[in-house]
Amino acid sequence: MTLRKRIFGLLEPAASGYRAARIIEYFLITLIVFNIAAIQLETVPHFYEEHAEFFDQFEIFSVIIFSIEYVLRLWTSVEQIRYSKPYVGRFRYAISWSGLVDLLSILPFYLNFLPIDLRWLRIFRLFRLLRMLKIARYLTALNLIFAVIKDRREQLMVVIMFIFFLLVIIATVMFYVEGPAQPEVFSSIPATMWWGIATLTTVGYGDMVPITTLGKFLAGIIAIIGVGMYALPAGILSAGISEHLRDHTTQKAKRCPHCGKDL
Repeated sequence: MTLRKRIFGLLEPAASGYRAARIIEYFLITLIVFNIAAIQLETVPHFYEEHAEFFDQFEIFSVIIFSIEYVLRLWTSVEQIRYSKPYVGRFRYAISWSGLVDLLSILPFYLNFLPIDLRWLRIFRLFRLLRMLKIARYLTALNLIFAVIKDRREQLMVVIMFIFFLLVIIATVMFYVEGPAQPEVFSSIPATMWWGIATLTTVGYGDMVPITTLGKFLAGIIAIIGVGMYALPAGILSAGISEHLRDHTTQKAKRCPHCGKDL
């Protein structure tokens, strides 16, 4: 077995079954969780001031680990059939979702050494939040949700477009109903769309409230419709998750419990 194949097995426990691979997997998951916590705690002024040195050292340690992981994954990606070509395969992995998440999560650290406007650097530091998405590689539940969204994307797009069109109609009608009574509040259709979003989602912030009888009547109907409208995407996703779980259970039943091969 080549060194590259062995390292690939250490990075992919599901493909190799190595005990050491599981240890590395749990270590990376723990490091990602600690990074998420650190990003949150850094925004607490007094806490960050007291432990600034620790946060800086932990960031350097994390970037070193994640950088090594990224380089090794890029190098061993050719062990997968879809990335088997040495140069083209590695490039395809680099621009894949997993590859981009791994790269962008460490990019802000290295940008500190470049002559970049600090205002732009603050924007790039948001990429650190992508470390949270790295954990999706290790959690089957998150991978399941991503697979369901991918499979049901057409149905979800239809529902989202329908909700958008409904929002435009609602905002237009409410603008002409409430606009004359509250010209400073319902000042335009785009401004009224904010009220439509708050009402359809049944949040109702209270910053825009109809005062006419017809406006209150329409607002009540729209709020009731909103309960059903936003239940549609949830229904599509729940049905997709049930279908994937059923298929996964069926596939496991068709495999030999001893060797893991298909029967």
